[in-house]
Amino acid sequence: MTLVPVNGIRLNVEVQGQGMPVVMLHGFTGNLATWRPLAKTLGERYTMVLVDLIGHGGSDAPEDPARYSMERCVEDLLTLADRLELREAVWIGYSMGGRVCLCLGVTAPERSRALVLEGASGGIDNERDRTARVSADEALAKRIEDEGVAAFVEYWESQAMFASQERLVERVRLDLRSQRLGNRAQGLANSLRGMGTGAQPTVYHRLPDFRKPALFLAGQYDEKFVALGRRMSELTPHGRYETIVDAGHCAHLENRQQFGDKVCEFLDSIENEPKDAPVSGARGRSVV
Repeated sequence: MTLVPVNGIRLNVEVQGQGMPVVMLHGFTGNLATWRPLAKTLGERYTMVLVDLIGHGGSDAPEDPARYSMERCVEDLLTLADRLELREAVWIGYSMGGRVCLCLGVTAPERSRALVLEGASGGIDNERDRTARVSADEALAKRIEDEGVAAFVEYWESQAMFASQERLVERVRLDLRSQRLGNRAQGLANSLRGMGTGAQPTVYHRLPDFRKPALFLAGQYDEKFVALGRRMSELTPHGRYETIVDAGHCAHLENRQQFGDKVCEFLDSIENEPKDAPVSGARGRSVV
């Protein structure tokens, strides 16, 4: 692991393998360790770049919530890519990391070879709903600060969205909890304030102009994100959607084999196509 200075903070990064660069971003309360099993497989063919997002894992967790804005997060990742001499990369993100990848893609499409987004969204369209979400995230941020990370993780894991994770083998569940408990209250709270779903810019209207290949994934039981994945794939000229069966929100852990197979298939198609060509399949293709 290496702490890389970017724009006044340090991001914790792991790099392994060689070949086409693939950058992997975790979800809220996670860290880069969630991607190590897949990176170990893909590292035989690709340069795998695993990143702890600001406020998470071994990366810095500054005091100013404004430093966590989605715009600043995207700027940090583009600066990181410059430091690592990555002209463009495949960006893979889960949940919050998927939202970050999506915002990076529409902001700097020339820096993206392709996107892989798991359980992600493009923000909240309705202004009233966005305002309500910002208020809810602020209340949650204060809860983290008041009660501490351990109490928050207990609450966070009890949500219906994560119910399917109870079926994970004990070792995987313990690893996941360890990742969550390894975070700091200030980092988690400010992540909600700066780049929560309500705080981030809505990008659905920008997807028709994103002309790189994009794979949208969601677990079978994660109905909200199945619908969002389908919607975004239909808006994206070279987008496709696929469902990970027998999995919920954290599909890359709940059905590692199928998730890995679909990502490998997609990366193969990227390698074998000219850089400006669409990935195999029709616009908005949806596979269940």
